[in-house]
Amino acid sequence: MEKAVFLDRDGVINDHVRYVNTPEDLILFEEAGDAIKRLNDHGFKVFVVTNQGGVGLGFMKEEMLQNIHDKMITELKKDGAVIDDIAYCPHKPKAGCACRKPEGKMITDLAGKYKINLSESYMVGDRDTDILAGKKAGTKTVFIGKYEPGANHSTKSIGSAVDWILDNTDKK
Repeated sequence: MEKAVFLDRDGVINDHVRYVNTPEDLILFEEAGDAIKRLNDHGFKVFVVTNQGGVGLGFMKEEMLQNIHDKMITELKKDGAVIDDIAYCPHKPKAGCACRKPEGKMITDLAGKYKINLSESYMVGDRDTDILAGKKAGTKTVFIGKYEPGANHSTKSIGSAVDWILDNTDKK
């Protein structure tokens, strides 16, 4: 079984000062490509798991979301970074679906598809719902932000999150 890092999108890979409803709205954090490439180089599968309620609310169509993800993948490839797959919940917030974080279904579905050992894997996010989803799925969790008491680790950015993950992994 393989190990993986599951990344939330908005606030982890890209800035979300405003909503990302078009490819032009997607502004990657400068260190995102290098951080993801380092995970790739250390044998981690890398997945994006993202709530995209804007689809369910009618702010964007799934085709536009695919265009946004295509741009993200293209931009990350410029740094040699690879995203193995993307899972998203298109449902409205409070829709009660099983896939929307804080539920762990997007993570467990990807883990089943790619034969991932969740206990050796990590969920990285910037909201408590990301941390809860990771915990429910059985991953270790890294919070990007000031401090999240439920997370295994809190830090300031994707780059420092990857530093911590690799430090933790190398000790085993």
